[in-house]
Amino acid sequence: MKRREVIKKTTIGLTAISGLTHVPLNAFSASVKKVKTSRKINLFSKHLHWVGYDEMTKIASETGYDGVDLTVRPKGHVEPSKVENDLPKAVEAADKHGIEIEMMTTAIKDADDPLTELILKTAARLGIKYYRLGWYAYDYSIPIEKNIEKFGIELKKIGELNAKYNIIGDYQNHAGTSAGSPVWDISQMLEVADNSHLGIQYDIRHAMVEGLKSWPLGLRLSAKHIHTIDIKDFEYVKNEKGWDIRNVPLGQGAVDFKSYFKLLDELNVDAPISVHLEYPLGGADHGNFEITIPPDQVIKAMSDDLAYLKSVL
Repeated sequence: MKRREVIKKTTIGLTAISGLTHVPLNAFSASVKKVKTSRKINLFSKHLHWVGYDEMTKIASETGYDGVDLTVRPKGHVEPSKVENDLPKAVEAADKHGIEIEMMTTAIKDADDPLTELILKTAARLGIKYYRLGWYAYDYSIPIEKNIEKFGIELKKIGELNAKYNIIGDYQNHAGTSAGSPVWDISQMLEVADNSHLGIQYDIRHAMVEGLKSWPLGLRLSAKHIHTIDIKDFEYVKNEKGWDIRNVPLGQGAVDFKSYFKLLDELNVDAPISVHLEYPLGGADHGNFEITIPPDQVIKAMSDDLAYLKSVL
């Protein structure tokens, strides 16, 4: 059953939800509006590791998401060594519930790893269009420029596999000191790789953490490479050790989503979205396979973040 064939009501249908064996009937927010946007909104499956493929995709569908960004990495929904057997099961479950799996998150960063080609081949055959790469770590014994060149050469090899299977691998910018933290270095890595089957998964939360005021410059620089984006929010907090970062629900933190999406429109970046819930959710925020809070609290957070995001879009 195709996603567009599924008619979803303005309010969540509790009778459809009642089949969820682990979720009480009052789990969902009744205020989520079925607003159509040009960007497909996917739920990061990391936050549903505590359920299997069928329930994961049903929750995503009933809360109003267009699809899931599936974890295909160690300790993910699909273990890389089992990708041939398990990835088709996840896609089949998504089809059953009228949503898509067009994105996946991997740990891929080495074209010579025998599992790399197996994952890409299997995913492409199942219609998955994009995947997130793993991260590279800077070697401070050599200049930053040499690191970037080395990473670019590694990505070039991966890009050749991507081209072979017609799938796109995106490198995510991430706050901290790994490659990609300042955003501009990813663009330089991609210039070395020189392959249209590689790009960026742009993360506005991480970009703002590292450049609260200068993030638009990095976005403008990298816009031509962006194929996917992920969404989360944060705030600055002061504790006994000084200033720190705390993740919060969408719209409650420092990220200026209205300005962000306005600039994306100006730059003609129309990329599918992966929604991340990194704030405290009883272990669901960390991708745990067991959670310590009632499932309805996690699902309500998923509904509330989606409602806010759609209100901005």
